[in-house]
Amino acid sequence: MRMRFKPYAHDELMAADFHVHEPLIWGGKWHAQYARPEQPFVLELGCGKGGFISQLACAHPENNYLGIDITDKVLILAKRKIEAAYTEAGRPIDNVKIMSTDIERIKGVLTAQDTVSRIYINFCNPWSKNASSNKHRLTYPRQLIQYREFLKDGGEIYFKTDDDDLFRDSLEYFPASGYEITWKTFDLHENEPEWNIRTEHEGMFTEMGIKIKALIARKLPGDAAVTWIEPKVLKKRKAAEEAAAAAKEE
Repeated sequence: MRMRFKPYAHDELMAADFHVHEPLIWGGKWHAQYARPEQPFVLELGCGKGGFISQLACAHPENNYLGIDITDKVLILAKRKIEAAYTEAGRPIDNVKIMSTDIERIKGVLTAQDTVSRIYINFCNPWSKNASSNKHRLTYPRQLIQYREFLKDGGEIYFKTDDDDLFRDSLEYFPASGYEITWKTFDLHENEPEWNIRTEHEGMFTEMGIKIKALIARKLPGDAAVTWIEPKVLKKRKAAEEAAAAAKEE
């Protein structure tokens, strides 16, 4: 369902202290934007309406959180959920921020100096209509390799999805991008871990009888851990090899 334009969203977000108005200027300086900069820095990529990050950040004041989504019309809902959660808990909003950014172009918005400890990716767009659209997936190798720029060695990515194709492909994406899958399940709710926070999407898919798939992947150190080669590069290599073989036959 396409979300309607919200004319009030921009001004309301600009008035919120925990909304990042100019994300492009903070690369390498994200820790300093929080009241306790020494704390671990955690991202949620595609935070949507904020059901997950509002609960997680409020329950864990020992970490600093940044929720990212591409559009203000969903981020405004995240803003309101965060305010509601912290008001109910009687706590100041001092360890969470939100911002609008295209995650496919996140490199530069965050840098190696920002030292992210963990990334959450919950129910992202599966982009499963055709193979050419797969490159837009948040777990596609091109993206996972970008995250390596700022995720610390040993840092983790927690990934959840309802989509069978996306999960199956991601089981190949992560190892090829320099990550070790340390835990996975094809039915998250069969033996639900204590750390799981059920999102709105999770509840909806569960009611529909769709099993939730999930994994935890740990970043391996060193560039040698990355074995992924872009399809375009592979195609050029194959063409060059075929041309060389043809030349030898002549």
